[in-house]
Amino acid sequence: MREARLGDVIDDYCVKCKQIMNHSVVSIVDTAPAKVRCRTCYNDHDYRHEQAPPPKVDSRKAALFNEVLAKVQPAETEAPTEPAPEPEPKIKKKK
Repeated sequence: MREARLGDVIDDYCVKCKQIMNHSVVSIVDTAPAKVRCRTCYNDHDYRHEQAPPPKVDSRKAALFNEVLAKVQPAETEAPTEPAPEPEPKIKKKK
């Protein structure tokens, strides 16, 4: 890969658009892009190397979910039973 120059168009993950979009290089550190500007929404951000940020995990929700899950009794597995035979259809007699 060649060295990036100011104004070059590169792909990167936009935190505002939440997609990989075209970006323009805004600043360079040691011949590598440092900051980029989304060409769709014009948001400036650090160059993310096309990587989406990790999802945020709410520790309170996770703790509550694990607490509820611990209280739930596992359902007993029953042996599969054969379905009941279907009743024969009733035939009406003509008068």
